[in-house]
Amino acid sequence: MAFELSAQARDEGRPELGRNLTYGLLDNLGRAIVTGRYESEPFPTEAELARQHGVSRSVTREAVKMLTAKGLLSARPRQGTVVRPTSTWNLFDTDVLHWLLERQFSVELLKQFNQLRVAIEPEAAALAARFATEADLERISEGLDRMEAAENGHDDTLEADIAFHVAILRGSGNPFYAQFRDVVSTALRTSIRFTNRIKGRSASVADHAAVRDAIRDRDPEAARAAMRALIGDVLELIDEAETGKKPA
Repeated sequence: MAFELSAQARDEGRPELGRNLTYGLLDNLGRAIVTGRYESEPFPTEAELARQHGVSRSVTREAVKMLTAKGLLSARPRQGTVVRPTSTWNLFDTDVLHWLLERQFSVELLKQFNQLRVAIEPEAAALAARFATEADLERISEGLDRMEAAENGHDDTLEADIAFHVAILRGSGNPFYAQFRDVVSTALRTSIRFTNRIKGRSASVADHAAVRDAIRDRDPEAARAAMRALIGDVLELIDEAETGKKPA
């Protein structure tokens, strides 16, 4: 049925939703909301959405329900479904984060991501220095090893960097810090590409090694300072980009 509806949608010029119609519609509508399509026009009714996308009312209803849970929509008596203000969106939701980053690139948004990182990751590193298990320490070192391998073309630079930072969040031993892994990963995917374009090179393995070594030495203050310096370098590059200065 999904393939039949998809083929029909293509034939009629409707957006392609892929194999999973509900998530395809969710992604299509979420991106449209975040990029401002409905700022100057009302959000369609379920019947209109079903007709526009060639799906059933049940698929439409489920997608709208999921967007409502993400804080993007609300249903009001006699007003129907409306787009909610940006301040109500769940910015920790990975779908919302991805849609935000698909808007026209914003250095300000990148700065905000990294300001959040500097409030989270140095403390996570300090906690990891105190509470990381041997398995955690091994994962952190594996992330660093992957970064070294990536420098020689034997791994993916971005994925290796993310693996290192996520391992530290998990190594904190605090499940609340671990829950930030998707936010940190999304921020890294954007900021690493941005800073690499400016610096012309990947992230410093030596700077990351300083964080790993401090955690391994069970030195919370050194781990905190090393991670803060790591993210602070990114924020400096962003500030330079905003002011039009060339980095040293």
